[in-house]
Amino acid sequence: MKQIKGLAQYYVDLLVKLGIVRFSMLLAIALVALAVVVQVGITLFFEGNVDDLDIVRSVFFGLLITPWAVYFLSVVVDQLEESRQRLSKLVSKLKDMRSRDQELNYQLQQNIAKLNQQIEERIRAEEAREEAMVDLENEVYQRERTQLELAERTALLRSFIDTSPDLIYYRNSEGLFSGCNRAMEELIGKSERELVGLTPWDVYDKATAEYIVDTDQKVFSENKPITYEQWLEYPDGRKAYFELRKVPFYSKSGRHLGLVGFGRDITERKRHEESLEKASRDKTTFISTISHELRTPLNGIVGLSRMLLDTQLDEEQRKHLQTINVSAVTLGNIFNDIIDMDKFDRSKLELLPTPVNFEDFVVEIESIAALMAQQKNLRFDLERLTDLPHMIEVDGTRLRQVLWNLISNAMKFTKEGGVVMNVSASQSEDKAHITIEIEDTGIGIPEKEIEKIFAMYYQVKSGKDNLHAVGTGIGLAVSKLLINMMNGDITTSSEEGFGSTFTIDIEVPLAEAPVEEVLGLTEQRSLNIFMVEDIELNVTVAKSLLESLGHEVTVAMTGEEALERFDPADYDLVLLDIQLPDMSGFDIAATLREQYACLPPIVALTANVIKDKTEYLKQGMDDAISKPLSVAAIHSVITKFCFKQDVATECQPEVATELSSYDSSQYGEMLDLEMLNSYIDIVGTQPVLDSIKMFEEAMPEYIDILDSNMTAKDKKGIVSEAHKIKGAAGSIGLKYIQSIAQKAQTPDFPAWSENIDDWVGKIKSDYQNNIAILRQWLMEKES
Repeated sequence: MKQIKGLAQYYVDLLVKLGIVRFSMLLAIALVALAVVVQVGITLFFEGNVDDLDIVRSVFFGLLITPWAVYFLSVVVDQLEESRQRLSKLVSKLKDMRSRDQELNYQLQQNIAKLNQQIEERIRAEEAREEAMVDLENEVYQRERTQLELAERTALLRSFIDTSPDLIYYRNSEGLFSGCNRAMEELIGKSERELVGLTPWDVYDKATAEYIVDTDQKVFSENKPITYEQWLEYPDGRKAYFELRKVPFYSKSGRHLGLVGFGRDITERKRHEESLEKASRDKTTFISTISHELRTPLNGIVGLSRMLLDTQLDEEQRKHLQTINVSAVTLGNIFNDIIDMDKFDRSKLELLPTPVNFEDFVVEIESIAALMAQQKNLRFDLERLTDLPHMIEVDGTRLRQVLWNLISNAMKFTKEGGVVMNVSASQSEDKAHITIEIEDTGIGIPEKEIEKIFAMYYQVKSGKDNLHAVGTGIGLAVSKLLINMMNGDITTSSEEGFGSTFTIDIEVPLAEAPVEEVLGLTEQRSLNIFMVEDIELNVTVAKSLLESLGHEVTVAMTGEEALERFDPADYDLVLLDIQLPDMSGFDIAATLREQYACLPPIVALTANVIKDKTEYLKQGMDDAISKPLSVAAIHSVITKFCFKQDVATECQPEVATELSSYDSSQYGEMLDLEMLNSYIDIVGTQPVLDSIKMFEEAMPEYIDILDSNMTAKDKKGIVSEAHKIKGAAGSIGLKYIQSIAQKAQTPDFPAWSENIDDWVGKIKSDYQNNIAILRQWLMEKES
C-alpha cells in the first residue's frame, strides 16, 4: 500500500514537474511501448511469432488509446492533485486542528486539572462548609444556649436588683439616667421608663441635685469611686439617710461610659447614732444636774466656812472649820474632774482664758495647801524662785484645778515630811514662761509605773501600803489634758521610797489689770438688790456676802413670788437664779422685759462653769456669774453696770396686758371647746367622729415623716410636718396638740432648738390620749 501510494505520488509529482504536454508525450510513448510489449507478449504466447502488423497494430492501438488515457489520467491527476491539495489543506487543517486540538487538549487537561482541583477544593470546601455548618449549628446552639442562660441570669440579676432594698441606678457620661431598680423608683416616684433620659435636676430638689451633681463630677474627673452620706426625700415627704457609693464604669475599649450608683438606707443606724448622742446629751444633762445639785450645798459649805473663818474662833473651832473648808474644796475639785472627763469624752473640753492676778493666785493656792498640810501634820512651803508676773491671761479655774490635783496627790501619798511648791517665771515682751514644781517626800512611784500614771483610770499600786490605789484615777489624766490644752506639759520624776516631783511648764500671755481692780471697792455705794434663789443655803451665803459689802438684799424663793414682789423702781440690781422649782430664770427675765420698759441690770446666777455668756445674753440676761458668789464677781458686775451711775431711774413700769381668761373646765386645757360647740351645733357629732378617724389614720404617717426630718435635722421639713399636724389637730379641736405643733412649726421661737425634741415627743406621746379625751367629751355631749 505504501508502494502504491509512493508510485501515485511519484506520478503526480512527475506530471507536475514535466507539464501536461511533455508528460502526455512521455505517457503516450510509455503506453505505446506497453501496448507493443503486451501485444508481442500475447501474440508470442498464443501464436509463437510476432508480425509487423501486430507491432503496427499495437502502436496504432497505443496511439489511439493514449489521448484518452492521457486525458483520463490528467483528469485523474488533476482530481488527485486537487484531492491532494484539498487533502493537503485538510492535512494542514488537520495539523492545525491537531495543533489546536493539542492546544485545546492541553487547555482541556489544564482545565480538567483545574476543574479537578476546583472539584477537590469544592469537595474540601463542601466538607469544610459541612463541618462549618455543623460548627455553626453547634455555635448557634451554644449561642442560643448562652443567650438563654444569659437571659436567665439577666432576669435573675434583674430580679435581685429589683428586690434589693438598696438603691441601684446608672447615669451616662452626660449625667442622664440610663436605668434604675424598683427601690430607686419608689424613692423618686417615677418608673424606670420615665426616669431614663432625665438629669438629677429633673428628679431632686435644687439643694439635693446640686450636691449629687457635684459628687458625679468628682467621680468623672477623678475616675475613682467615692462614698458619702446624704439625706434623700421620698415623694410623701419622708426623709431617709442613705450611704451612697458611686463607681465609674467603662467599655471593653476603655471608653468612659458613666457611673453606677448604690444607696443603702442607714436611717435606723443614723437614728441609733442620734439615740447614742441623745444618751450622751442626757448623760451630760444628768452630770450637769448632779453637779448643780451637789455644788449647791458645797458652795454653801465653802462660802459659810470661809465667812466663819473670818470671825472670832477658838483654835479647835478654827481647825474644824478649816477641815470643813478644805474637804468641800477637795470634793468640788473631784466634781470638776468628773465633769471635765465627760467633756473630754465628747471633745467639748474648752478653756476660758481671762486676766488673772498671778500673785494673788499663788497666795490662794498657798493658803489652801497650808490648811490641808496642817490637817495631816505635814509641812507646806512655797518658794518663789524668781519675780512673778503681776497679771497673766490664763484659765485660772483650770490651772487651779491642776495644781490642786497635784498638791492633793502629793499630800495623800506623803506620811511625813512635807510638800514644796517652787514657782519661777521668765518674761518676754508679751509672754511669760511659768514653771511650777510640786515636790513631796512621799512613797514615790515605781520606775515602771511612771509612764502610766497619766492614763485615764490608772491607779499605781506600790508596796505593802498600797497608797496609790486610793483615788478616782482621773485627776492626773485630766490635769495632763488641761495643761496640754494650755500649750504646756506636765513631767514627773520619782524614786520609789524617796518622793516625787511633778513639773508644770506653760507659756501664757501677759495681761493688764482689769478696771475694777484699779478702781477698788471704795467707790461703790450701797445698792438695793433683788435676788431670786430657791435654796435656803445659797440664800444665806449670798445674802451674808452682799450685806457684808453694805448692800440691802430682798429675796424671792420662786418665780411666781418674784413676779409678784418685783418693782423696778425699788431695785438697782437683779440677781436671778436659772433653775427654780416653778419656772426658769430665763422665763422670769422674758416676762419682766415684756411687762416693763425700763429695768435694772438682770444678772444670771448659775452653779455651772460659765464658758460663754452668749446664750445668757440672748435669753434676756445682761450678764452671768457663777455660784458661790465671790467678792470679785459681785464687784465686777456692780462696776460694770452701776459704777458712777444714778441707778434710781425715772423709768415707769409698763405692765403688759393681762391674758384673757380661758375655759377652766376639765377639758378646757386640751380641747378648743368654743370651736367644737359651734361646729357640733351646726353639723352634729358624727362629722367630728369621722374627722377624728381620719386624723388617727393620718397621724402615723405624719409622725413617721416628722421623725425622719428630726433625724435629718431638717428644720424646713420639721416645720412643714408640724404645720400639717397643727392644722389637722386644730380642725378637730385638739387645742393642746395644736399649741405644741404651733411651737414646733415656729423656728424663731426662743430656744426652739433646745425644746423641739420635747415638743415632738409630746405630740407623739399625747395625741392618742387627747383623742380619747375628745371622744369622751363627745360622748358626754351627746348624753
